[in-house]
Amino acid sequence: MSRSQEKQIVEDMMVADVVTISPMAKLREAMEAMRDHKIKSLVVDRRSESDAWGILTYTMLLRTIVHEEGDIDLINVYDIAAKPALSVPRQLDVRQAVSLMLKIGVKRLIVTNNNELEGILTMNDIIGTIIDKLDD
Repeated sequence: MSRSQEKQIVEDMMVADVVTISPMAKLREAMEAMRDHKIKSLVVDRRSESDAWGILTYTMLLRTIVHEEGDIDLINVYDIAAKPALSVPRQLDVRQAVSLMLKIGVKRLIVTNNNELEGILTMNDIIGTIIDKLDD
């Protein structure tokens, strides 16, 4: 099998160093975490073992700031985060992950293994990997 035909799995492209935030955190804390880590999304922690992971994005934050006229100190992350976030196993073929992202219209997927957080896969990660391979 040639290099360009090798099967790529989610684990090969995901970011394992994920920044998480408590669902009880205020939006200001979320914005500061995004700024400090230079990222556009945060994974929202589960409240218990049986709870689902969530996701909070720049878009969600900005939409809320505009709607609430800037009053972000009274709103918790859980009020606006997408929960449950879409998650995929780390061994999933990247093509299937991309197909899911395109079909549902999301730019990020949580990567899990036995419902434990393993990473995050974004459209930017996928495009970056493709561009890197083209440069080889």
